[in-house]
Amino acid sequence: MKLLSRTIATVSFVACAVAGCSLAPHFQRPELPVPPAFSVSEKNDAAKQKASAIAQLPWRSYFKDTVLQQLIAMALENNRDLRQAALAVKSYQAQYRISRSAQWPTVMAGMSGTKQRAYSLGQYASAESYSASVGVTAFELDLFNRLGDLKENAWQQYLAMAENERAVRISLIAEVARAYLTLLADQEKLSISRDTFTQEEQFTSLTELRQREGIDSQLVLVQARTVRETARANLAISERQVTQDKNALAVFVGAPLPPMANSLLKEHELLPEETANLSSSVLLNRPDIAAAEHQLRGAYAAIGAARAAFFPSISLTANGGYASDQLSNLFESASGVWLFSPAVNVPIFTAGRLSAQLDVAKLNRDSLIAAYEKAIETAFREVADALVACGSYRDQADAQEKIVQAAKQYYDLALDRYQQGLDSYLTLLDAQRTLFAARQNLVSLRLAQMGNQVDLYKALGGGLVEDAKSVPAVAPAAVSQAVPPAVPSAVPAQTPAAADGGAVKAKAGK
Repeated sequence: MKLLSRTIATVSFVACAVAGCSLAPHFQRPELPVPPAFSVSEKNDAAKQKASAIAQLPWRSYFKDTVLQQLIAMALENNRDLRQAALAVKSYQAQYRISRSAQWPTVMAGMSGTKQRAYSLGQYASAESYSASVGVTAFELDLFNRLGDLKENAWQQYLAMAENERAVRISLIAEVARAYLTLLADQEKLSISRDTFTQEEQFTSLTELRQREGIDSQLVLVQARTVRETARANLAISERQVTQDKNALAVFVGAPLPPMANSLLKEHELLPEETANLSSSVLLNRPDIAAAEHQLRGAYAAIGAARAAFFPSISLTANGGYASDQLSNLFESASGVWLFSPAVNVPIFTAGRLSAQLDVAKLNRDSLIAAYEKAIETAFREVADALVACGSYRDQADAQEKIVQAAKQYYDLALDRYQQGLDSYLTLLDAQRTLFAARQNLVSLRLAQMGNQVDLYKALGGGLVEDAKSVPAVAPAAVSQAVPPAVPSAVPAQTPAAADGGAVKAKAGK
């Protein structure tokens, strides 16, 4: 048994002593191809004074509506798309563990025994052989860190997939918020349609009375009935839309909706104000940009692995054990055997294959740099558009509220003049349509304004600080085999944790 211990110890010592240096180029994050900060209109001085750092807020601090918070929490627990994204992260986690295992010798133990009887030269003869051994086979000494670079590439791909899962999570939060706000807006439109229909019913009844008394003509009565039925049709459309909104929200939530009051959009406060003078470096928090950076880091590691293929590779095969022709004498000291068989492979002629592989790795690196810069440019535009829209939506909403007030005055005056016989019914009809359209447009504008704030939260990466109440942070090692009820949050960007329960810790880039 001492011989077995020495063999295993020798192989392990050699494996640790020959850890090579990586040939991968040093990673440098490309400079941001955008201005250093987002510009905000000077007329938003009040917003600048009370601006809150949206990029620092978890979703529970950003979306303050308690019903919306409950819906988002249910969606994060039950949504099937999010669950599929979490399973994809697990798959890449397993791929990383496979790549990491190549850096360690695979120790195998085995026992075998043979006993046979054969007929030869007119007589029977018996033969026995028994063996027991433990050792490693074709273990590659990673002198030039080829296996380490492949492991680093797999690690970065895993981190990129984890960022993609975070992007799905942020998108789900934004979609639930949008669906909820749309439901509130359509409920408010439904309320407007009901008010309008009630008014038209009362006015039609009044017109019927005036027509019987000879005050109004039959034409006016027909016009009033037409407007009433139009209001009834609009009411039916609004009722159908509210029901469909609830169905759509239930799909995002992944479960039956909890009891919700029929609240209106105007009863809810707007979300936090936009961030003023926001640095463009906040874009690095976006999961798509973080994923692009991890893929770029993996491409750098792939270059190192391609370079290492030009150099000789050394593999070791070693085992020790016992062999005997009698089972009773198998584990005696005189039966000990051992084998040590190093092998060196030197690439001499590969017909340009190794050079082509290195060129492919470099071209892939350059392509990913362009993709990284493109992702930043797209993100900058999304955030800039959302910031600009915040101010313009406020101005537009103020103007639309004044339009509603003017339309209400127009309707009241037209109704009063019609009842006094000073104006025709056509003037009142135009006032009715103007007021109805103005109220509907105001609701649509409020929805667009709040939806833009949801877009801004999503464009800024969903907050730098994860909400501890939303989903518990799960290290790569802690992902269980069963489908989790809640999706693990994003893993740290640069610190590889143990990916198999903490048994072995792997550092990125080493």
